[in-house]
Amino acid sequence: MVHHSKPARLGIGIISAGKVGAVLGAALRACEHTIVGVHAVSEASRERAAMLLPDVPLLPVEQIAERSELLILAVPDDELPGLITYLASSGSITAGQLLVHTSGRHGTEVFAPATALGAIGLAIHPAMTFTGLSMDLQRLNGTSFAVTGPAPFLPIAQALVVEMGGEPVHVAEADRALYHAALAHASNHLVTILGQSQQMLASIGIEDPAHYMGPLVRAAVDNALASGEGALTGPVARGDAGTVAAHMRALGEYAQGEKTGDITDSYAALAHATAKRAHNRGLLNDEQLERIESLVEPSANVEYTGDTDDSAPENKEFSS
Repeated sequence: MVHHSKPARLGIGIISAGKVGAVLGAALRACEHTIVGVHAVSEASRERAAMLLPDVPLLPVEQIAERSELLILAVPDDELPGLITYLASSGSITAGQLLVHTSGRHGTEVFAPATALGAIGLAIHPAMTFTGLSMDLQRLNGTSFAVTGPAPFLPIAQALVVEMGGEPVHVAEADRALYHAALAHASNHLVTILGQSQQMLASIGIEDPAHYMGPLVRAAVDNALASGEGALTGPVARGDAGTVAAHMRALGEYAQGEKTGDITDSYAALAHATAKRAHNRGLLNDEQLERIESLVEPSANVEYTGDTDDSAPENKEFSS
């Protein structure tokens, strides 16, 4: 196979028709690649395949691998190593075959069982959250993709990303886990925080919490992306310890009635982190930092029976 800067039209197989696999498959099909087969087990996956990849045969993984010049492995991070090991042992991987996975956490070391057989492994991760609906195809335009792989074959990964409307950015193998943690922290934990805030607003009778705080949250995200931490406002950045104390009291009382210790824990942990970062930037003096830290230390949260383990209490609640 000749490798040009624009990849030849390829026979592409997709395992599986999750939100990412189905959307990327539809995007590549729109660039005139042939989708030779898709693996879809759950009812949701089958419906997604029917909608985004109509007329593509639903096949077992081995058959898809045998038919594909390029095989996209779009399975959850934890399932990827087992799938690669299985495909390599099944005899359906051939030398020169291109394997691409979409996992954020993994680079290309995970392909070892397949590259030992002469396959070429590439990692392509879109920095985008997918719904699995056709509107995702528009969202790919301008989305950055982390690409990782052996230097001679990186141009293939980059060309595929460009064809889908994305912008390829090289991320080194050793940096994939930190890269993925950054994205999960920003996007997944944001969902948790907004969920907690909406729960609090609903509890005081605000009928449509999302509508109420939408303009504020969108402005905060826009300002943070435009100005970084220069956009920081609020009581912690002002060193307003009295307000932080009032927040902690209110959250403690709320937690007792509603069993919302997760909200108290994460507010305290994030206020602590915000105060430290504000102090580093010279917004807070040493005394202001100490006062805020004393209010949000786990030992200070006496009003509720939450988890008072000093080791980053927020990690108990969140997983990406």
